[in-house]
Amino acid sequence: MCTIHTLCAGGSCSAEAEGAAVNMAICPGGSDCADSASVKLLTDKVTECCKYFNIDCNAMNEKQKHMLDTIRREAKYTASYTGRKAFNERVMMAMQSVDREAFVSDQYKNLAFENGPLPIGHGQTISQPYIVALMTDLLDVTAESIVLEVGTGSGYQAAVLAKLVRQVYTIEKIPALAELARQRLKTLGYDNIEVRIGSGYHGWHEKSPFDAIIVTAAATHIPQSLVDQLKPGGRMVIPVGLPYMHQELMLVIKSKSGATHTESVLGVSFVPLVVADDEVPGGSSR
Repeated sequence: MCTIHTLCAGGSCSAEAEGAAVNMAICPGGSDCADSASVKLLTDKVTECCKYFNIDCNAMNEKQKHMLDTIRREAKYTASYTGRKAFNERVMMAMQSVDREAFVSDQYKNLAFENGPLPIGHGQTISQPYIVALMTDLLDVTAESIVLEVGTGSGYQAAVLAKLVRQVYTIEKIPALAELARQRLKTLGYDNIEVRIGSGYHGWHEKSPFDAIIVTAAATHIPQSLVDQLKPGGRMVIPVGLPYMHQELMLVIKSKSGATHTESVLGVSFVPLVVADDEVPGGSSR
């Protein structure tokens, strides 16, 4: 059966436990799970997993349950596009363990666990929980992964990733958002996230290469500089399209040989990536 390491910190489960739930948030009542014996073996580890993520699984409020239920439903509904009818149990535990309410302003706290984006100021938004879970799941990170995030925003996506990986480096173009996110993440106790103010178009060369890269705003194209900073075997998730028009969430996979494969995952709607004209080939960011 799965050890506490494979359940909470990455790795692969044995065939006996494959696909079974680790807690009530992922498989309520045993529905859509593996056989009951496997479920029992895994759910016996819930307390240890909750301690690993520093959460109280039994104290999850109704709003959090609603959010996780919505993510599960959306995953099933979009499976024909994404190829994923359920997200990895580690991702769901991370989504459960990060309080989204702490990343939105007081006026939106009553909507914090609804499945929709919310304004965070400066024309930017915090992404809807389902999209955060999907993009995180597509990265296929492990406990040893080093991840680059382009577009810190509120810090919510970085916080979710920080529960799953060794280190998150995140870049935010808007100084006020970067400083607020840095202070918020520090106050909440995240010590494996480093925030940098600047443009993420060219990545973070000094910290590269990365096991995974996530871009949380829509680019007009996939920046080659980010592809170059992916490790062989690495993955990048990025929304691509014109501002406020049709966009596609793209998955870029770099093979061990360095070749890249790109596939469209899902139609999405993101705020545009903030890029200076002189950063973009051809001299225009629009």
